[in-house]
Order: sequence, then C-alpha cells, then structure tokens
Amino acid sequence: MNKQLIECVPNFSEGNNQQIIDQITQTITTVKGVQLLDVDPGKSTNRTVVTFVGEPEAVVEAAFLAIQKAAQLIDMSQHTGEHPRMGATDVCPLIPIANISMQETVVYAQKLAARVASELDIPVYLYEAAASTSERKNLATIRSGEYEALPEKLQHKDWKPDYGKAEYTETAKKSGATVIGARDFLVAYNINLNTTSTRRANAVAFDVREAGRTVKDAKGKEVKQPGTLKAVKAIGWYIPEYGIAQISMNLTNIQITPIHIAFDEVCRSAASRGMRVTGSELVGLVPLKAMLDAGRYFLRKQKRSLGVSDAELIKIAVKSLGLDDLTPFEPKKKIIEYVMEQQSNTPLLDMTLKDFVEEVASESPAPGGGSIAAYVGALGVALGTMVANLSSHKRGWDDRWEEFSDWAEHGQRLKAQLMHFVDEDTRAFNQLMEAHRLPQNTDAAKKMRTEAIETATQHATKVPFQVMEVALEAMEVIQNMAVLGNPNSVSDAGVGAMCARTAVLGAYLNVQINAAALTDQVFRANILREAEILALRVRRAEEQIVFTVEEIIARL
Repeated sequence: MNKQLIECVPNFSEGNNQQIIDQITQTITTVKGVQLLDVDPGKSTNRTVVTFVGEPEAVVEAAFLAIQKAAQLIDMSQHTGEHPRMGATDVCPLIPIANISMQETVVYAQKLAARVASELDIPVYLYEAAASTSERKNLATIRSGEYEALPEKLQHKDWKPDYGKAEYTETAKKSGATVIGARDFLVAYNINLNTTSTRRANAVAFDVREAGRTVKDAKGKEVKQPGTLKAVKAIGWYIPEYGIAQISMNLTNIQITPIHIAFDEVCRSAASRGMRVTGSELVGLVPLKAMLDAGRYFLRKQKRSLGVSDAELIKIAVKSLGLDDLTPFEPKKKIIEYVMEQQSNTPLLDMTLKDFVEEVASESPAPGGGSIAAYVGALGVALGTMVANLSSHKRGWDDRWEEFSDWAEHGQRLKAQLMHFVDEDTRAFNQLMEAHRLPQNTDAAKKMRTEAIETATQHATKVPFQVMEVALEAMEVIQNMAVLGNPNSVSDAGVGAMCARTAVLGAYLNVQINAAALTDQVFRANILREAEILALRVRRAEEQIVFTVEEIIARL
C-alpha cells in the first residue's frame, strides 16, 4: 500500500556499440522490483539515456550495478560525441514519482554516490536538489570543460568531488567522473493549435515560457520580458505529420507548473491571439499523480465531486486536455504506475467477480476470511462514497458539492487501502507457510526458522488488525452520509454500515486465530486488547447507523 517509487534516468557515454548498451541494461533487469522502461541510444551523441523505475532501495542497487558495468566497458579516454560528457556514466538523476518526498530522494542519491565513490573509486559530484552548494546545482556548471578538463578540475580546491578522491587516478582516467542527484520529474508536453504557422505558435510559446522573450524598452534597449509560467521551457513548431503547429513544452517542475495549468495558460494565450487549442499530447511517461491532479482540477472547475475513481479522474483529464486528439491515450502504456502494475502481484484484484468467488470456494486455504473481510469492507465504504457522490449533484444542493466531494475523496482513500489488503492478507498467509517450510537440520537453521515464523505470524496478525482500523474509519463516512446525504440513497448507507461491521468483526476473528500462535506475549496481549476495543466500537457504530437509516426510511 502506498508503495514508494522513484525513477532513475542514467546517461551512459556509449550510443553506438549495442553489445555494451545491452550489457549495461541487462544488469538493471537483474534487480527484483525494478522495471526497465526505456533505452534510447543516440549515435551522433554517442550516448544512451536509460529509464527505469522501482522502489528506492531496488533502484539504488540497479543504478549502482549499471554504473559499475559502464565503468568496466566504457573507456572515456577513447570517447567522442556531440553531447557534453565527463564520465562513462555521465549523469544519474533520481526522481521522486510516488509517495516519496524530494528530501527522501536526496538521501538515496547521497547513498548511491557514497557507494559509487567507495566501491568503484569514481569521483562523484552531486547536483540539483542533492547539490552540496548552490554553484553545483546546475549540471552544465559541474560538467564545464567535460572529461578533458577533469585532471585540472580535480586539483582545484573548489572542485573537490562530493564523494571520492580528488585525484586523477587510473580509474578516473578510464571512467571519468559521475554526477548523481535528485531532481523533479520532467514532462515533455505538446499542445496542439488550429494553425499551421510556426511564427504564431512561437508567439504563444514566448508568452508562457519562463524565459519569455526579448523586447525593447522605451529607450530602445533590449530587455527580457518573462513569460507567465515558471519552470517551463517552450518553443513553437510545425508538425508535417499532423498538419498543425504545436507548442512544444518541457515542464521541468510539475509541482510548480502542473500539466493542467500549462494547458489552460496556453489556451488563454492562444485565444488572445485568435487561435484555439485543439488538444495536446504527452511524450513519454507521466506519473499517476499528475493525471489525477488534472482530473480533480477540471472537476473542481465544473463544481463536481472529486471523490470518484482514479479511472474516472483520468478519463476527465484525458478529455479536458484533449490527450486523444492526435492518437489514442492508453493509460496502461502512458502512466508510470500502471506500467509498473503489469509486473505487480495482485492476482485477486485482477480477477472477475465470478473468478474471485470460484477461487474462494476452491480447495486452497487462501484467499480466506481475511481477504473476504477486506473486500466486504471495501464494498461498504464504496457504498458510502457512492452516496456522497450522488449527494454532491443533487438538485437544489449545488452549494454543498464541496462538502460531499470531501467525504467522497476520503471514502476513495479508505476503499483503496481495503482493496490493497485483499491481496496482502493472502500474501501474509503464503509468507507464513514459507516460513514453516524452512529447513531445521541444524541448531542455527532451527533458530532462523523459529524467528521467521514469529515475524510472519506477527505480520499475518497485523494485516487483519489494519483491516479492522480502516473499516472502522469507514464508518465515519457512512454515518455522515446516512445523516447528511441524499435521503433517497439512505438504504445504501445502511448496507454499507453492515458491510463495514462485517469487515471489522470478520478481521477480528483472523486477528484472534493468528495471534494464538504468537510467542511474543506482550505483542499478543496488546494487539488483542486493541482489536477487542475496535470490535466493540464497530458494533455500536453499526447499530446507531442502522437505527438512523430506518428512521429516515420511515419518514419517506
């Protein structure tokens, strides 16, 4: 649940020898939990840009192995190419994608840099958010003079590496230096215009890009007139393939200028110049959050509930941004997390309802009551969320749309957590079975097996306990929708309360049976005591909600 994801985009100083490129990228694919997304070699630049994504520790490991392999295979003393470079692995940025802050990503960049310097003897400089000084934030500044200037640079007191020796060693001679850092996600984004004029498209680009344009002041002196959008680079160009002009943009920090803000600002500028935006296209992959934020932005403009499914938010974003104007927009191929999901292990959630029921009814002990409790809880809060969404656009309640939207968003978050536990409960059971199958042929093996069983049993107990917590929290959404929501949907709130109660009490049974096998008596006593309190609270909550629901129905 809420898995942390970072992207890594190392640039290797080899773009012609496919065997070398393949050997480097193959090291990345050996690391579990990492997915290779793209390999883009350039012959004239003699450089390959690789993109992969995964959980932080796995990404750091894969990046290290790739840097190590590049150091073995690439000799910088023989390298030529059009692109600036100073090392076999020239630059290696880490980029926060999901559920991780920039500062946390900086820590991983530092960890990678320290390991590269100590284990590979390669000088490492830190840049962007990880930079040790303001002068080192800019990659071009660090790379000034390129590989050829490295012997002199390493001797200069101002250019001592952040990690590694300030010496031009034999390793540095062969591998050069590497720049490692943390930066924001860069989105390549093109906006389509109903014109074929590059000049007019450029006028719009200059209106919006941060650098703006050069103009003459009242005295005839040339001055910079900044554009309206920060962290945006843009030019206008004509695309013969489509027969239209576009604004080609690089959004260098989508926290500062998100996709939807860039789109709306281009719409405003184009309209002021007599043109119309017909749609847009995303080049490469995009984080899920960027699409969800866009969907919420456009729903908010319509004064509609934001508490809808991710699929609905993405649909709104695609239609509002016109991302299907030129070619179909396929979320599973364009959104990083969805590309990653294709390798994820969520067998139950991927099933049809019929297949899920058949799997539960089979001879296999899992999925069992824990997974069912989580799923019933998800259904319960889904019903509460439905009432919130229906209430948000009830005739005559227009001024209350935001109130219900907030409840619907809260319900969606709880639903997502409970859906995660559907598979997590089965995974916890399987981990426990694996622990029981560990060998015990020596005293050390017996000790390891005992510890593994205890750890797995604690996890198998925590999972249904977490289901209890989340399903009980869902009662707040359901209760408020029973009292405040559309009276015509009050029975749905009642059914939701019954489902949430079943989820809490069903998960409670699983907590009790799993806790019985624990050897840590303090952990066992604490979790059973807390679980009993949750069970008592959900019984009271369900009784109160059902009483309210029956009262309202009686008045209808």
